[in-house]
Amino acid sequence: MRPPESWQRARVTIGIVIVTAVVWALVAASGYDNLAAVWGGFIPARADGSVNTAGAGLMPMVLTPLSATLLHAGIIHLGFNLLILAFCGRSVENILGPVGLVILYVVGAYAAAVGYYAQSPGGVEPMIGASGAISAVIGAYAMLFGRNRVKVADPRLALWLNALWLAAAWVGLQLLVGFTFQSEGARIAFGAHIGGFIVGLVLAKPLLLLRYRKA
Repeated sequence: MRPPESWQRARVTIGIVIVTAVVWALVAASGYDNLAAVWGGFIPARADGSVNTAGAGLMPMVLTPLSATLLHAGIIHLGFNLLILAFCGRSVENILGPVGLVILYVVGAYAAAVGYYAQSPGGVEPMIGASGAISAVIGAYAMLFGRNRVKVADPRLALWLNALWLAAAWVGLQLLVGFTFQSEGARIAFGAHIGGFIVGLVLAKPLLLLRYRKA
């Protein structure tokens, strides 16, 4: 399947990009970047109760996987994520529809939090950034538009191998951003990327069927 190129049917993708950029700009202008990361970032220690934050005025823990997607370590971190989201999200939304993309993005955000928790149980470093949710979009993109470029007999195996190559490239690019722009404070949460990507791989086809069964 060739990725569609219509922006008219990618309103949710555009909306997520705009809202994320605006929230980052407001937080950056306020000068309270670090406070915002603690307030709205996903902190594993809050999830298992090893840190008592009662009365601290923080975002309810159950919502932090979503609020974390709106917070970024710097403009490079933000710009790179939104560029990938716009590129892959447009095509995925054209196929899965706006509801499908929302489900994919939200479930991907929570899967990213689970992955980060598995990576750092009891950790106090907040996870911020939309990379985990975007990983779900990339995973769906790989399943929907992956081409059989791997020389194996089974086309399904070839599709999965291509998806894994895309996942490795995505994590590699994140590493490059993190190492190159360490002054921006970008950190790589491998567990979050893995969790989001797996969700994208798993949900792509069910969400596709869900949309067209209703058509």
